[in-house]
Amino acid sequence: MSRVKEFNLPDLGEGLTEGEILQWLVDVGDTITQNQPIVEVETAKAAVEIPAKWAGKVTKIFYDAGTTVEVGAPIIAIDTDPTAGDLPDATPEPSAESLAAVEIAPAEGAVEPGLIGGPAPGGRTAVLVGYGPKTAVAKRRPRASATATPVAPEAQPAPEPVAPEPAVTAPSTSANGGTALAKPPVRKLARDLGVDLYSLVGTGPQGSITREDVHAATTTEAEVPASTGRPSVAAPSFGADREQRIPVKGVRKLTAENMVASAFTAPHVTMFNTVDVTRSMRVLDRLRAQREWRDVRVSPLLLVAKATLMAIERYPMMNSTWSAGTNEIVVKQYVNLGIAAATERGLIVPNIKDAGRLSLRELADEMTALVQTAKTGKTPPADMSGGTFSITNVGVFGVDTGTPILPPGEAAILAFGAVRERPWVHKGKIKVRQVTTLGLSFDHRIIDGELGSKFMRDVSDFLTDPEATLLAWG
Repeated sequence: MSRVKEFNLPDLGEGLTEGEILQWLVDVGDTITQNQPIVEVETAKAAVEIPAKWAGKVTKIFYDAGTTVEVGAPIIAIDTDPTAGDLPDATPEPSAESLAAVEIAPAEGAVEPGLIGGPAPGGRTAVLVGYGPKTAVAKRRPRASATATPVAPEAQPAPEPVAPEPAVTAPSTSANGGTALAKPPVRKLARDLGVDLYSLVGTGPQGSITREDVHAATTTEAEVPASTGRPSVAAPSFGADREQRIPVKGVRKLTAENMVASAFTAPHVTMFNTVDVTRSMRVLDRLRAQREWRDVRVSPLLLVAKATLMAIERYPMMNSTWSAGTNEIVVKQYVNLGIAAATERGLIVPNIKDAGRLSLRELADEMTALVQTAKTGKTPPADMSGGTFSITNVGVFGVDTGTPILPPGEAAILAFGAVRERPWVHKGKIKVRQVTTLGLSFDHRIIDGELGSKFMRDVSDFLTDPEATLLAWG
């Protein structure tokens, strides 16, 4: 049995077909233990650390960080018995048949592309596995010159090696015979700024003209008054040098696909309600003062989540999904409560499984763990699948409310806005109260206006007076 085993990129769940290697946690030559994290991989749902399947010594890493790898492809090789001594050379000896099939290139002249020792497609040198390419000093044929004096072949000296010029720097000749070496982006910049390249002296390699040379020319021209008495103003450039391109991949790619699919599949309706949450804020203060809650992260979102769960118990259709395949509405008798979280890799919506069965304290602990895990980028894919109802807290960004798009497969999503002090009519008098605005989007195929309004009313009633609502609802 071979000591060196190749570890393939595993299926990280939910039928994902590929993942991007974010960073390697080990190097070639490292001795690792079983289940030690060896690589961090980002899928379309989350960044996860993958543990080693075997203990041993890392002998090869197949892909660099930043590479997208298909599930099932080998990513690392591990010697599972490094104490047995050095491994023999893994390079196989060529067989007699393979050597006989090799066409030897002639000693002089060009070698036909594709043959051993000759140029291969893409500029590579074709070699037999285990054998290096032929090494030789590259020499360049001297340039032909119109003014050069012909030399007899037998008296012509051997050409000296000449370093090749950069392919990206192209010389051009003006009408008066002058030349200007400059890269294409520099030439474009000169055209945009109205600078004559042939009037400049380049400070770059081999006398090439750089962007700084062009900008320096515009500065000099601006300092000299024009005939109109006004300084010339350089024209702005709007090229690729002032643009940033961000690859759409991973979490951001999946989110975009899901939002497009949801927006153009489910008919969205959004309603809003502004709520006096002064009493809710006082309840939170009393909770924080209790000994059992002093180490617990308590926020207004906790009461919004509790209000949502209790309202869903009264209106189960809010916690359902539309099944186009069977032409049914599937009402879930469990609530996997999704909490939208903004991360460096994009928006994710991990969910708390069976949140309706949790006490207020258990709900607080689960929400704290969910947010902390999301911030580290370590949310497992399982925590982001199977959601049935979601809440997005736009208030943490100082936003009053919004019209959220439904996560695929869910019937409703609640937006919780910022809590602000506002003038409010309370008991017949205008007073400063703590006020927020809720936004509820729902699938109008499942939820009509009456059901959506009743659900919004009950959530608002809870937040207006949590203690009275708890007593009234039992």
